Amino acid sequence: MYEAFYGLNGRPFQLTPDPHFYFESLTHRKALSYLGYGLAQGEGFIVITGDVGAGKTTLVSHLMATIDKARLTAANIVTTKLDSQDIVRVAANHFDIYTDNLDKAQLLNAFEEFLHTEARAGRRCLLIVDESQNLPEGALEELRMLSNFQLGGQALLQIFLLGQPEFRDMLQNSNQLEQLRQRVIAHHHLEPMHAEEIEPYITHRLSKSGWSGRPKITSNVFRLLYAETKGVPRKINALMSRLLLMGSIEHAELIDQSMVERVLADLNGEDVEIATPPVTSTNGKSPLWEKPKKAPEPVARQPEEVAIETATLSQESPVDEVVDLQAPEKTRQPHQEIAGKPQDTKTDATQSSAPPPPIDKVMSQRIDVISKRLSLLETRMNGQEENLHRVLTMLVEWVESDVRSKESYVNAGRAA
Repeated sequence: MYEAFYGLNGRPFQLTPDPHFYFESLTHRKALSYLGYGLAQGEGFIVITGDVGAGKTTLVSHLMATIDKARLTAANIVTTKLDSQDIVRVAANHFDIYTDNLDKAQLLNAFEEFLHTEARAGRRCLLIVDESQNLPEGALEELRMLSNFQLGGQALLQIFLLGQPEFRDMLQNSNQLEQLRQRVIAHHHLEPMHAEEIEPYITHRLSKSGWSGRPKITSNVFRLLYAETKGVPRKINALMSRLLLMGSIEHAELIDQSMVERVLADLNGEDVEIATPPVTSTNGKSPLWEKPKKAPEPVARQPEEVAIETATLSQESPVDEVVDLQAPEKTRQPHQEIAGKPQDTKTDATQSSAPPPPIDKVMSQRIDVISKRLSLLETRMNGQEENLHRVLTMLVEWVESDVRSKESYVNAGRAA
């Protein structure tokens, strides 16, 4: 929605990882250096950890988009709670290795044969395991066993492990993972971005989506974004998407501090007023999804209804006096006529105004008017129902006569 309003060719702040929007912050540059070093070594494990939304998957996706696929065969798996038997089978499936009806020994033989085939073709193999914190220690140990496959003294499989901070803690503190720790040749923990990197990050992603300066963003917005998100990329993306959405709804050409505060209040469940100007396209016409609004048509009124209302209103002059008596003294209007004679405005106050009629009488007059109107409406509805029934009857008769005439014409033609 907001991308169409601001003339963007895509969604710059989508939550799914996309290497097209990769931004090289300081911490991502360091991580990319470690990954490049690990690929050059061609063996062992490389571990990248970071908080949720820190950009681990985007980092590796960017790296995979730059490698020579003719020289490297890569498989990327996202793990759940896989045990030691399932992890090998899942890894083999992602390398397109046939695994049906194979026991563990046969599966390992098929895996090793595949790695040998790739090596003889001049290709190395890389296995990327995302969300590694979900793996038990037994499954990690099975991955270490896969890294033991060699040909001519060269490792046939290299493994990248991506995980959240708890995976780093498990890897450092588990006694059962000592052998795996010795195989880790590089490890980097992705930190959140610094405050001065927020503005370049946002403008970078906007520019990748065809941003032409609409909307403008004030400098204090970037400070608020950092204070709210602590520099975590995914949190920044989520908040910027909400800001651009609100901006497009309000037709705002400027994203400022007040809009950020209203979006934050909305996210916290507070009631927020959102300005909704008339939605029009750039040429001033209503958009396709909005139906044109028609002016309400006047309701036709029957002459007898008008006559009854006029007669009733002529009898309701005492009601006006009741309303006038509630106004200040200077705004009260004297009676126009008493006993057929013009009233003298200079007479005593006791003679200048008559006491108001009883409320019950006024209400009775109102009820009579409403009853008469309801009777007229009921009469009109009954008449309309009769007219509709008559029209439908005529329509059915016309259709039947038309069918009969066609049948007679066909029969005459056959007889001829």
